[in-house]
Amino acid sequence: MKTVKLEELNEHSFQESKIDKVIMAIGSTESHGAHLPFGCDSLVSYDIAHALASRLKNTVVAPPLWFGMSGHYRHKPMCISLSDETLIKVIKEMLESVIHWGINKVLIINGHDGNIAAIEIAARQIKVEHPDFNLAVLDAWWVTAGNLLPEDTFEVWNGMGHGGEGETSIGLAMFPALCDMSRAKGMIPEMDSNVKLIWNFSELTDFGASGAPEKATAEKGRKMKDVLVDYLVDFVNRMDAQGWRYKIK
Repeated sequence: MKTVKLEELNEHSFQESKIDKVIMAIGSTESHGAHLPFGCDSLVSYDIAHALASRLKNTVVAPPLWFGMSGHYRHKPMCISLSDETLIKVIKEMLESVIHWGINKVLIINGHDGNIAAIEIAARQIKVEHPDFNLAVLDAWWVTAGNLLPEDTFEVWNGMGHGGEGETSIGLAMFPALCDMSRAKGMIPEMDSNVKLIWNFSELTDFGASGAPEKATAEKGRKMKDVLVDYLVDFVNRMDAQGWRYKIK
């Protein structure tokens, strides 16, 4: 298979490739500070998905979803948001389309915090309606990368933040031409570690970013991408070996 992008295949090449797994990248179109592109979330999740599919057999990446639930980030231009209800329906119908064509394994890679609830609801509904369908979700790559990397990888707030040190670093590694570090600014809110205070982003920062984006480097971003892709390759291979089900002891 010369490409792992579904949009570049045709009827013949798709059937010839014997596809049994689809990776879906879901992101958003919204401000990530003055230094990152609006499509950052989709660009990152799609890049991870593409790198992963390139290392797996019989796997394609669906075209990325460029819109998510972003209403809480609309205080800075430019935000195009779906409602939770619409996003749930879109994700569910994407999965149902895959099921229609006999593909039984899907991994969703999410790039945006506002999508997590909708993905969970859509995934649960699909699993109830199609019990034999195999579905996995990486709902917060930024948390996973922080968990996998050494504790001293990041300088501030463990790299967290919307358009912060971690997200800006991975942007510098993936699409440096779209990043303007001369405009990188963020603020760090004090947040309780156990109880979630529901916020609109304007309450957390005066900018379109939180965290410390000025601490970002492409090297940190490459480390994040590498550790995520390596982990996901191992995960998918493990799932293929054990039938995409939990091992019960």
